[in-house]
Order: sequence, then structure tokens, then C-alpha cells
Amino acid sequence: MTDSVARLYDAVIAARDGDPSKSRTAKLFRSGRAKMAKKLAEEAVEVVIDAMHGQPEAVVRESADLLYNLVVLWAHAGVHPDDVWAEMRRREMLFGIAEKLPKKLVQPAPPRKVVAIESGRARKRR
Repeated sequence: MTDSVARLYDAVIAARDGDPSKSRTAKLFRSGRAKMAKKLAEEAVEVVIDAMHGQPEAVVRESADLLYNLVVLWAHAGVHPDDVWAEMRRREMLFGIAEKLPKKLVQPAPPRKVVAIESGRARKRR
């Protein structure tokens, strides 16, 4: 899959400065980051809806759209797929791809100060 995403990324980079009347990618780049983010969110929602309705073929199609829009947003943000794969490898080294972080590696959060509200004034507890 990484090869497919890398090829898609290269195609997005090649098309980003093209004619927006002929290239969806160029049109997305011209419309800006907010539009790109909105399209990504729309595709993610479509994947979820199709999955909830038990439509695997639609999940496949919408997932391809989701990946395309994610790669467009990566390209706009200056993120290369290799950066994402490196982060995935880093996480795998820490705690595995699909596993929770082992409890022995989790450091407890420092204690927080509790604030009590009395008579409209805040006061710290000791």
C-alpha cells in the first residue's frame, strides 16, 4: 500500500499546478486548505456511514476517495507519506500497531491543584 500512496502523492504533486478546469487536484489546491479539509471530512463521514450500513463495496470506494483527499491535504501541508510511515514505525516500536500502551510504560500525570469556589471567589486547596 505504501507504494500506491507514494504514487498517488507524486501524481498529486504533479497535478497541483495544473489547469483547475481539467484537474480535480489543481482545483482543490486553488480552493485552499479549508476546502481540502472539508472534503477530507466529508469522505471520512461517507466511509463511516457506509460501514454502519454494512456496505463493504461502498466502504472500499469511499476509502479510496478518503485516501486521495488525505494525500492532497498532506501535499498542501508539506507532509510526505514517508513522514507518516516513519511515525507509524515509531509507534509500532513503542507499543505495537494495534495495542494499547503497556501500563508499565505509562507515567502518571502530575497531580492537579483543585480549586474550590466559595462566595464567588476561587481559592486553591492545599
